[in-house]
Amino acid sequence: MAVLDHTIVAAHDHHGSAAFIAGILGLPEPVTLGPFALVRVGETTTLDFVETDGPVTSQHYAFLVTEAEFDQVYARIRDRDLSYWADPGQREPGRINTWDGGRGVYFEDPNGHLLEAITRPYGTGGTTTTHPHPLLAATTNDS
Repeated sequence: MAVLDHTIVAAHDHHGSAAFIAGILGLPEPVTLGPFALVRVGETTTLDFVETDGPVTSQHYAFLVTEAEFDQVYARIRDRDLSYWADPGQREPGRINTWDGGRGVYFEDPNGHLLEAITRPYGTGGTTTTHPHPLLAATTNDS
């Protein structure tokens, strides 16, 4: 079985960006390794922030958290007065979603990467949940 070891995340201030995500998610402080600021996510994976002078292409990173961790992440987002959304298209500001019987929130890091914290993997609520993920609902409605 393959397990994601790391991914490289471009940033204008790699140390600041790594500290931002570690702080919001309640993760250990970043560690510097060569040109990278590493944030450990889970047991085996790191986000390896690297500094760039050029443009940063926005990427999406989703983090599966427990209900208690979600409460903490959501509180940190609000405490920092960050903009947040219930949807990846950022059309539902100041809200969270309850897709698949869990909770989710989208927010941006200082480089414009779209980050997401969810308490349940999307699609796992099936079609009987009160609020199925919109993609699952669209697929079910199309059949």
